[in-house]
Amino acid sequence: MKSLHKLVSFIVLFIIITPAQAALPEFRDLVKKASPAVVNISTTQVQSQRQSNFPEFEGPNGEQIPEIFRHFFRLPPGSEGSQPRRQTPQSLGSGFIISDDGYILTNHHVIKDADEVIVRLNDRRQLDAIVVGSDERSDVALLKIDASNLPTVPMGNSDKAEVGEWVLAIGSPFGFDYSVTAGIISATDRSLSNGTYVPFIQTDVAINPGNSGGPLFNLDGEVIGINSQIYTRSGGFMGLSFAIPMNVAMDVVEQLKASGEVQRGWLGVVIQEVSRDLAESFGLDKPEGALVAKVLPGSPAEAAGLMEGDVIYSFDGMPINRSSDLPHHVGRVKPNSDAVVSVIRNGSRKNIDVTIGVLDEGAMVMNTGAPKSNKPAVNRLNIEIGELDQQIKDRWSVTSGVIVRRVDAGAGADAGLLPGDVITILNGQRIDSVRQFDGIVSGLPIGKAVPMRIVRRGSPMFIPLKLN
Repeated sequence: MKSLHKLVSFIVLFIIITPAQAALPEFRDLVKKASPAVVNISTTQVQSQRQSNFPEFEGPNGEQIPEIFRHFFRLPPGSEGSQPRRQTPQSLGSGFIISDDGYILTNHHVIKDADEVIVRLNDRRQLDAIVVGSDERSDVALLKIDASNLPTVPMGNSDKAEVGEWVLAIGSPFGFDYSVTAGIISATDRSLSNGTYVPFIQTDVAINPGNSGGPLFNLDGEVIGINSQIYTRSGGFMGLSFAIPMNVAMDVVEQLKASGEVQRGWLGVVIQEVSRDLAESFGLDKPEGALVAKVLPGSPAEAAGLMEGDVIYSFDGMPINRSSDLPHHVGRVKPNSDAVVSVIRNGSRKNIDVTIGVLDEGAMVMNTGAPKSNKPAVNRLNIEIGELDQQIKDRWSVTSGVIVRRVDAGAGADAGLLPGDVITILNGQRIDSVRQFDGIVSGLPIGKAVPMRIVRRGSPMFIPLKLN
């Protein structure tokens, strides 16, 4: 009877466990097929180093020779001065072969400032590589080695990657060649605060220094991403890693092959997130979209008729849930192509046709001098304001508005106004003078949020204002 009971228990346990075990992924075949195409990348740099008259001689325990004895070890005459020195090659990252004639993908930051790039293949061959092109914004670099009949990795469609999907990474963390780690996709279209145009794939795959530039595989053995960044406070893996989607990377690759540089679409707007209070002030049902805080002069947006205060909720048919979604979509549009921008303006939905321009990589520098004072005025917001003079207009690139001189306790302070802010739009109306501003403020409703556009030290933004 006991034997029968044990047999039944075993059968029940087998039935319960086996389906769960069957659901776990099997990576062995994937690794065998994919690892030959994964490479290790190291670089060297030539540096000019000032040679001292006194070489650094060390004692048996590593201590330095005292200064008083160093005159016995002077260098020969004429040997002083700056001399080039080549560093020993350092293993900095990983990469993978995308064509059998020697094209290799890795990260821009892996080969940045390198004088020599060395690729070590899975069969231990070491080959010098040339940098075909490198793009800092996407952190993608394309290399070429002189070889043929190389193993390659198949490319996957990163747009089909889903949260919860199993993925695998192969790379060289901390210099350990061809290490394999696995996990799941934690999020897609993740924006990071580093100014890139990349909608990252976030995973919990263990990625550490040296993994950068390596491939991220799906269970079909296809590369869907390039491992690029980690979020860490210790320098090691903490459960958050980010990969560049392959669809984005291959767009960059094609341009690097063709011209050695990358061109991105440009709309020409400064945008901000739509908060819950701002959504209420604009009459939106929920906080979503990208709020246009400024339309840049001479931009495609200006030519198409986009306006400050427009809330972009769709770009060329792609929904814009957060403001960070917009640069991803705009950047992938080929310059001089047409796109449809869908906006909410004064409570109404409107489609605007835009011819996308070319993103200028240059940065605009703002002067941050203190504005002149002029005679202030007092209004219902309990703030002091003044007319703009030409110096303020030139400094902050504004054409109209009023400047905030002092903020006392009241609605203005509650809204977050600060001295030096320039108020350009209030409740949908452009501000031309102190008198006009006071007239608009006098007609504002009580207890209802309205949008107010300000320029703070050159940066435009909308804030909600509510009179109680």
